[in-house]
Amino acid sequence: MSVPDRAVFEAAYAGKAPWDVDGPQKAFVDVADQITGSVLDAGCGTGENALFFAGRGCKVTGIDFLAEPIERARRKAADRGLKATFLVMDALALKDVPEVFDAAIDSGLFHVFNDEDRRRYVEGLASVLKPGGRLFLLCFSDEEPGTQGPRRVSRREIEDAFAEGWTIERIDPSTFEVRSEAEQFRFSPGGPKAWFVTVLAT
Repeated sequence: MSVPDRAVFEAAYAGKAPWDVDGPQKAFVDVADQITGSVLDAGCGTGENALFFAGRGCKVTGIDFLAEPIERARRKAADRGLKATFLVMDALALKDVPEVFDAAIDSGLFHVFNDEDRRRYVEGLASVLKPGGRLFLLCFSDEEPGTQGPRRVSRREIEDAFAEGWTIERIDPSTFEVRSEAEQFRFSPGGPKAWFVTVLAT
């Protein structure tokens, strides 16, 4: 399955991207009590997950490599009276971030990388999480049939990606919420199958 390039995401955000739902992904809401303090949202898109945690009192920084979703996220924060930092930044450059965080969330970013970039991304996450900090990750599962949408990720690939410097606490079956009008995609009823992963930075 091909890895999407910048043009794919620019085209998606020219309108409303299929994954840009009106609210946080349920998988993160379900573990909200475990996510406190300073939070990095890697690949934050238009900011719904980041703003959910900002509304719960977290100090949130969201990054995305495109300016358009970041501008939308900033407008949402202003409209809702929420304080959050949104930056245009490549998630493969996390090692350049001077701040370290208590937690990180990833909703749909891990699965867009090729193998080499995935390795760089995970190394970058390790550099911005405090020892004992946790990453909460939602990615496409290889149990989702078909080839539409992003690259599928197997449980083994997750285990391999976080084999060094991390402790995997949970890998649970989950689903992605997608926009109902995204009719060009044919996903499983209830949303595409996903993995929800909790890993501890050691």
